Amino acid sequence: MRAWSLSVAVAIGLGAALAASQPSVVFFDDFSAPELDRSAWGVIVTGRTVNDEQQAYIDSPETIRMVRGTEAEGAVNGALELRPTFSPGFTTPEGRSFDFISGRLESRGKVEFTYGTVSARIRLSAGAGLWPAFWTLGTGRWPDTGEMDIMENVGDPSWTNMALHGPGYSGNTPFAKRRPFAPGHDVTAWHIYSMIWAPSRFTFLVDDAPFYEVDRTAVEERGRWAYDNPKFLILNFALGGQYPQSVNKVAEPYHGLPASTVELVKAGQARMLVDWVRVTAR
Repeated sequence: MRAWSLSVAVAIGLGAALAASQPSVVFFDDFSAPELDRSAWGVIVTGRTVNDEQQAYIDSPETIRMVRGTEAEGAVNGALELRPTFSPGFTTPEGRSFDFISGRLESRGKVEFTYGTVSARIRLSAGAGLWPAFWTLGTGRWPDTGEMDIMENVGDPSWTNMALHGPGYSGNTPFAKRRPFAPGHDVTAWHIYSMIWAPSRFTFLVDDAPFYEVDRTAVEERGRWAYDNPKFLILNFALGGQYPQSVNKVAEPYHGLPASTVELVKAGQARMLVDWVRVTAR
């Protein structure tokens, strides 16, 4: 009887330890509701842009909506769609004029976290100068607050990019890495883009396969470690600007955005689909 009791106690203890080691879900959204969950996401409306981007962000079903069925392209419970739209002469409340509008979501003040694994299942369109991204940012002045770019793409379907920006290593940061896709695969398929954020290390992954690590020692050789403060999530779809132009070298008809991609946007064929976003912590 004693041996049986001991075995049960050990089993219970091991089970509790295993349960404690399993990641807990801090946040999850699979965009299965008919409308955007505004308790988790804020929609950015701004006429101010950075990086010489060519779009204004607005809060409209034209640029942000939930899609189902064939429009969700394989996302069983539906998906979030960010879609840039050609809108020549669109004028912001600040009086600035743009020819494109698009969408940007942030969880600032709603979902914020420190450390954990951040993942999203995303499907993109290809087109030079398209600039969709999945990233995190802290509140406060940039770059002092720290920025982690989990997925950036500037329209080249053959690779995705990650980057860290902070004090002393922002802009053309040394902490950036392209992740090429294997032959026969590209950004137009569904992929899971992830970042493991620990107190002294980052690990970036695509489809659960690590491809880049950055530790605190390497960062502090360049500047202050800016990753002990809470961060919020961002999903956005920019067009053109400095980063895409540095890759595609296009200046006309828009900075970093060639005519072929303008036609893609006009045809409604530039989309960022997000099946789900998840944050877990141990």
